[in-house]
Amino acid sequence: MSNETPDPNMDTRHVVDAEDEESTSAIRQFVTFIVGDGAFAVDMAPVKEIIRVPDVVRVPLAPGSLDGLANLRGKVLPIISLRRIFGFAERVHDDASRAVVIDQGQPLGFVVDRVASVISVDPRQIEDTHSISITVNTELVSGLLKDVGGYPMIMVLDFTKLINTEFAGISAMAHRHSDSSMEVACQPGKEDNQFGDILQLVSFEAAGQEYAIVIDDVQEIVQVPDTIVRVPHSASHVLGMMILRNRLLPLVSLRLMFGLPERESDEESRIMVVSLGAVSVGVVMDSVNEVLRVARADVDAMPTLLAREGDLSEITEICRLDGGKRLVSILSVANMFRHSAVREALSKVDAMKQQQDQTRADEQDDDASNDEEQVVIFRLGKEEFGVPIESVQEIVRIPEELTHVPKAASSVEGVINLRGAVLPVIDLRRRLGLEVIERTDGQRIMVILIEGVRTGFIVDSVAEVLKIHTSSIEPAPHLSGDPSRLLARMANLEKHKRMVQLIDPLYLMEHHEQSDHAVVVA
Repeated sequence: MSNETPDPNMDTRHVVDAEDEESTSAIRQFVTFIVGDGAFAVDMAPVKEIIRVPDVVRVPLAPGSLDGLANLRGKVLPIISLRRIFGFAERVHDDASRAVVIDQGQPLGFVVDRVASVISVDPRQIEDTHSISITVNTELVSGLLKDVGGYPMIMVLDFTKLINTEFAGISAMAHRHSDSSMEVACQPGKEDNQFGDILQLVSFEAAGQEYAIVIDDVQEIVQVPDTIVRVPHSASHVLGMMILRNRLLPLVSLRLMFGLPERESDEESRIMVVSLGAVSVGVVMDSVNEVLRVARADVDAMPTLLAREGDLSEITEICRLDGGKRLVSILSVANMFRHSAVREALSKVDAMKQQQDQTRADEQDDDASNDEEQVVIFRLGKEEFGVPIESVQEIVRIPEELTHVPKAASSVEGVINLRGAVLPVIDLRRRLGLEVIERTDGQRIMVILIEGVRTGFIVDSVAEVLKIHTSSIEPAPHLSGDPSRLLARMANLEKHKRMVQLIDPLYLMEHHEQSDHAVVVA
């Protein structure tokens, strides 16, 4: 190779030399998706998984692009609207909507209209952003892909810059980013398919042969974990067990199920989690290719002479692509669950579950009660909040009238006479930037002591006094400075499908408000 310094004005995209043979090692993978009328892509490295848009808990005083917080396998996941970030019109989530979970120091779920596919791209196909439409902020776009994946142009988003722009608190943690535990999950469901002649498939490979499964039968796709629990006395095609979402998932090898040569898993290997009813199994394959949209006219039943009974009856149809040059074998999940390998794996996981349940029961009996926090739970709308029980003096009904104090702080609804003492009262909805509602019979005033000053806060209802184990309490996602001190922690009660935002009473009022309230009381 020449040691001459290259011309800086030269377009290196058109330079070809002997090193081109090594370019295949630099191939990059992207997840492509649709938002509005645009096609976008993100490098696969920071993508943890792709999930259905989950139910969220709304967060007061949060950035406008934040839909809320969701529970993902026991962890709090912020859910963010890419439509709002881009300034696109709002759209109701449907069966095609997905949240792409990206980890840049803290996992974040970005809502997209539809996930298109996973594509492999030579870096030389990535162009700069000079020609991009002015309708999209080019600062958030790192490159363009043209005529790739069936789209004339795909914009590659720079999520590091996007997070820096939208969420300063999260960007401060970006240096801890690592892709070592990346998952690519799809949890796909029925895509918007107004035409009965379109079949959606997830395609993958084993020993150089391409297979596919109907997307509705695929729960998610994850990386092969570093640790697989081996099951003694199992057949060779039963690889063992892994923990996924706090449950045991049996793993079987697609290669060994089909009598193909065994191969060690590598960075491209994936586990496709397929389900039949309430039962799931993970099928280990060499790699996952893409999501296919195929006309049913291009799908033929397996020829009778080739169809086989018993353990190799999984292939039920053949898909013809590229004019018949590319053949994809379509597997039947129902038949797969009748395979002896899957039946054996499921029986093993049942036995391990029974042992695990007994162990958990024994551990629960030994849990010490001093690892708990006691909080008063109250509601504002559908969301639940909690304050330490020691900070709550009492809970009283709202009187018919509150006495309004001239020139009092704007947050003060008024004052009441509580057993001879003047008590300033704040509508907590107003304090948290939520919509103010008409008074109801269920509303209450929670009297809280804040640095020696008693203040009443109006809440929609008081639910219960709850003991929460400290293991269920974690720091709330650091999205912006204003609410981060007030709502600094989150109780993630995964077993009960509840998330409680824990309030620090010290920050219920600003310092200047506390002095104003002290004057009101005086």
